[in-house]
Amino acid sequence: MAKFWNFVLFQAGWFACVLGAAHHQTFWAVSGSLVYIAFYIWRSSNPRQEFNLLAKVLLYGIATDTLIMYLGVLDFRDAWPSPLLSPAWMWALWLLVASTLNGSMSWLRKSPILASVLGAVCGPLSYEAGVRLGAANWGSGGQILGFCLIGVVWALALPLFFHWDRTRIEGA
Repeated sequence: MAKFWNFVLFQAGWFACVLGAAHHQTFWAVSGSLVYIAFYIWRSSNPRQEFNLLAKVLLYGIATDTLIMYLGVLDFRDAWPSPLLSPAWMWALWLLVASTLNGSMSWLRKSPILASVLGAVCGPLSYEAGVRLGAANWGSGGQILGFCLIGVVWALALPLFFHWDRTRIEGA
């Protein structure tokens, strides 16, 4: 049942952040997502290790989304907290994704190839959904380049995140 609620809350957070960005109203969406993330960490069996995993995922997300932004592939409609970085609502989305690694997406842990394929397909589709809902625009690089680049980012991301999590579990 916990995996079900993890999935539902991830989806609710995703929609809140994307629709909030589309309407320039991200404060409550990001705040609500962070409250859920704090509760998620607090309820985990090892909060410190879960926090470390989420921090790594967040740094990966900020770095890759900022790079995508600088390459002109994607234009986020919200520049808070800085026009030099991807927006805070995207940070909340990365944290929400990280909360699914030991929750609703834990079944992918034993299949890094499937995780990579699903990342390569679902990652770009998620960004496209955000664009269509008005949270971002494809930049001058275009949608095809964006799909390819985001596909690579997510094909690498999911297996990497599970590796980071496996490493912390084995090191415990």
